[in-house]
Amino acid sequence: MQVEQSTILSNIEKENIKFYSTGILLLAAIGLSSFINFLFFHTVAELFSVVIACTIFIIAFNTRMISDNNYLLFLGINYLFVGFIDLMHTLSYKGMNIFSGYGANLPTQLWISARYMESISLAIAPIFFKHKLRFNFAFILYVCLTTLLLTFMFVWPIFPDCFIEGTGLTPFKKVSEYIISLILATAVFHLYLKRTHLDKTVFNLIILSLFLTIISEVFFTFYVNVYGISNLVGHIFKIISFFLIYHAVIVVTLTNPYKGLFRELAESESSKNQIITELKEAMNHVKLLRGFLPICSSCKQIRDDKGYWSQVEEYISQHSEAKFTHGICPECAQKLYPDLYPKDHKGEK
Repeated sequence: MQVEQSTILSNIEKENIKFYSTGILLLAAIGLSSFINFLFFHTVAELFSVVIACTIFIIAFNTRMISDNNYLLFLGINYLFVGFIDLMHTLSYKGMNIFSGYGANLPTQLWISARYMESISLAIAPIFFKHKLRFNFAFILYVCLTTLLLTFMFVWPIFPDCFIEGTGLTPFKKVSEYIISLILATAVFHLYLKRTHLDKTVFNLIILSLFLTIISEVFFTFYVNVYGISNLVGHIFKIISFFLIYHAVIVVTLTNPYKGLFRELAESESSKNQIITELKEAMNHVKLLRGFLPICSSCKQIRDDKGYWSQVEEYISQHSEAKFTHGICPECAQKLYPDLYPKDHKGEK
């Protein structure tokens, strides 16, 4: 059993190395593409994040019966809708020419709305370590919230401006990035208080993801041009943070079931040994009455091995764990106290 356990965990470690190696190569390729064409870099970077976000939801949704992790499922729902808004942000980015007449303000509005949704969700997610998540209710709530945000941008354009051509970021956008960073810091603190509910590796991955998201938000307060270097660095940190969340989901759904299985087997073996030990101790304290017991046909006293006669209750108490309490049966009560217990009609002879 120990050999099988070490083999499986060793294979998982090897897969983790491949996983991170592939991630680093992809990140390097995406980063280098920015020096060729920033619009291409932005599109690839955002689509990569969108794919990761959707994958987080797919894994969390399809393994909800295995992992039984409401926290993870809530994160999955959150990242699905964050990924959708990020997709809208990507399609509306300056130079894509898909949504005409909006300029650079619309993608920035979409960006800030997605970050608000992500940060607030991460802050309240630890609640679902102990509380049951109503999936249908949460999903519909996110649908309504996303629809409302898009309505305020496309139908009734009352969402505050985030970017003005020639000027750069608006005060609302800059202040929002700092507010989002503060919410993410709250998420870190909240998750730290609930750290015992997570595997140590998963906890470290999510905490690191939150810190990188905060750094990403800070960089997004600097740029004046949507093609600027701070925008590039912010997107790099965003990709890494999404990647870490994705890895945390993989650990919960794939690695932890093995660890949980081995832990349950070990606990089962330990429990079995403990039960056997307790049974042996109990048997050592049990005194059995076996063989023929000489009993007086008149007074019902029992003769012991030494030839002494004793009452039945005294003999049994000495040879077992039984204790006696005394009462009186109806027949004896009528015989001893006929005035208090008269014979009924059926009892008369």
